[in-house]
Amino acid sequence: MRRSTRTENQHKETFGFISSAAGDFKAGIGIILGTGLGGLVKDISIEHKIEYSSIPHFPVSTVESHHGNLILGKISGKNAVVMQGRFHYYENYSHEDITYPVRLMNALGVKYLIVSNACGGLNPGFRKADLMIMRDHINFHYDTPLKNFKFPVSNKALYSSELIAMAEKAALENKINVRKGVYLSLHGPALETKAEYRMVRRFGADAVGMSTIPEATVAANLGIKTLGLSIITDMGLPDNLKPAVLAEILEAAAIAEPKMTLLTKKTIEMLSFN
Repeated sequence: MRRSTRTENQHKETFGFISSAAGDFKAGIGIILGTGLGGLVKDISIEHKIEYSSIPHFPVSTVESHHGNLILGKISGKNAVVMQGRFHYYENYSHEDITYPVRLMNALGVKYLIVSNACGGLNPGFRKADLMIMRDHINFHYDTPLKNFKFPVSNKALYSSELIAMAEKAALENKINVRKGVYLSLHGPALETKAEYRMVRRFGADAVGMSTIPEATVAANLGIKTLGLSIITDMGLPDNLKPAVLAEILEAAAIAEPKMTLLTKKTIEMLSFN
């Protein structure tokens, strides 16, 4: 089992570095830019851009398509801290590593978290390039990022009904077709076999991916309201399974990205907080 014990002094060093670089910047919104939401950066009024590699004790993105920058600025008129590139368990990080940025967001005052991902569709009613609002998840990581929480609320609604309702309203008002479903996360990085797709579908999943659950779990237990958004980049229907082609997956993400970006911006516009 991978272990990465973060000390209180390390947390202080990380936050101290961010404070020295960004002053007294406070953010009400945290955003983790997974596949399909990278274009949102163009809509951010950037005040500070900090490379992950320069932040003490911060993980570094190793996936080629994920940039490694922490961005602080404004989107839809609201202060946000944005992760341009995320971390995955299959990159040999522990869950404590993966969720370390969420704890930093909490220290910066974040009240709402929006996290995106690309995933395979399991629900036969879904299509490639569909958007899905995560209403719940199934954790197949067989591990928890809550080991340092004295009283974790494991049965808490991890995805905010308030944010889900806002996202649905934003989708309706902007004529964006969205699905709702259950997301299941496996370790990765290998894609699933026919038998595995059939298994996870029978467990009740509408989509399967390799991320998001650790961050959402820690955020909810820190009192941060969370919205999970997925792009269906390929279909994992076991009786009609086609080989996954990276170019086609990226094409589906590119088709969906403008819709995902618009949905995110319009949802953020509805948020209000002190």
